[in-house]
Amino acid sequence: MSSLRQRNALSEKDNEPSANIVKPKAQTGKTWGRDRDISYPTVVLSTLILTCCPLLVIYFWVVCTHYQCSIIEPIYLLQSNDFSKEAFESFILHKLPQFSWEGIKIYFAWLSFQAILYAILPAKIGYGQRTPAGHILPYKVNGLLAWFITHTLFLVGAFYFKWWDASIVHDQWGYLFIAANIYGYFLTFFSFIKAYIMPSHPEDRKFSGSFIYDLLMGIEMNPRFGKYWDFKLFHNGRPGIIAWTLINLSFAAAQYNKIGYVTNSMILLNFLHAVYVLDFFYNEDWYLRTIDIAHDHFGFYLAWGDTVWLPWMYTLQSHYLVRNPIDLSTPYFLFVLGMGLSGYYIFRAVNHQKDIARRKNGDCIIWGKPARFIKTQFVTSDGKTHSSILLTSGFWGISRHFNYVGDLLISLAMCLTCGFNHLLPYFYIVYMAILLIHRIWRDDARCRGKYGKYWDDYGKVVKWKLLPYIY
Repeated sequence: MSSLRQRNALSEKDNEPSANIVKPKAQTGKTWGRDRDISYPTVVLSTLILTCCPLLVIYFWVVCTHYQCSIIEPIYLLQSNDFSKEAFESFILHKLPQFSWEGIKIYFAWLSFQAILYAILPAKIGYGQRTPAGHILPYKVNGLLAWFITHTLFLVGAFYFKWWDASIVHDQWGYLFIAANIYGYFLTFFSFIKAYIMPSHPEDRKFSGSFIYDLLMGIEMNPRFGKYWDFKLFHNGRPGIIAWTLINLSFAAAQYNKIGYVTNSMILLNFLHAVYVLDFFYNEDWYLRTIDIAHDHFGFYLAWGDTVWLPWMYTLQSHYLVRNPIDLSTPYFLFVLGMGLSGYYIFRAVNHQKDIARRKNGDCIIWGKPARFIKTQFVTSDGKTHSSILLTSGFWGISRHFNYVGDLLISLAMCLTCGFNHLLPYFYIVYMAILLIHRIWRDDARCRGKYGKYWDDYGKVVKWKLLPYIY
């Protein structure tokens, strides 16, 4: 779902508006971004996502909470026992996450606190890409300050004032899960209804003709309250990504309470996740020009994904290490640390090359040589012609998405902190691989429609989409 889905950059090599593109000059074709009928297979797939993703999160919560994070043990138990009515009722009452008013109070206090920080903290004003209707929207960029305030308050409140246990998130995990789902589904349907009766930018809506698809992928591109309160930026960054490292800290505290110390595997996992999260907030202005903000509409995929999928599925390794503490050998610890830092370096270096080429329109040095690129022209739906470049130097000459190689390396390192006794910690790398390959397909289709023959020329120079000689 949402997530660093949220934080992976567009691979387009220019910074021109990309949402309202028609075919390049000297070509003809259908204007992009218009409403379209959705095929029956797409509706079926959308239905499966809406139903199966919540069930998958519940299942993973159950196996982590009751079965030491073993994915297959509940299946074996189900096969070896008659699943009677009494057994089913017992499972519902004792195995599934339960509702509590305490969980509701904690979750909505957390949500309200983040909303207040988002509204009142000093903020740089950043700008997204031009929308299909021609809007260039402002955003309040203050996530890094909110992250520091949140984590400082959490630690001071836990260890100095004793307002709560540092393990509070872990201890209330099932109750918080129910609360987050209540809010995630409310936000999904609220955004769906809002798109009809009080849209922020009516001309930027997209109707597919399918209720299911519109509910999943959203109708409004940038739903807002007022000028700055943006649904996408807030929900991705605050109840989503700020929560990520806070959850990890709480699970580390729970591990300490359980075994009397924090394992080096838990410390390493917290460090790698923190590097990832802090990079996101340090470059939050950059996120405004990624797929989530520039192209995706706001529906279940982002609303429920940011509030439930991201905080519960991206922290599976922390939950695993509480149930299965692991002390890594020094050589293995250093190997995993090196892989994670190497992945981060690749990710950041690749995007730095693209950013500097954008700013200087290709007039820069990459790897000690003048940058190489393909000059392009394309026409937007307002009839204006724009020029841009497709970078073919440095990492961008190796593959069209070498930044994703860095993403996959650091993601794998996070999973490797958990050893090899169970499959569950490796869900994240499998999910990220599928997500990024799907993004490559989406990006290729979008760039082919935008650049036309220039994209074909680019493909002849940079043949590989991800890894040379593999894909």
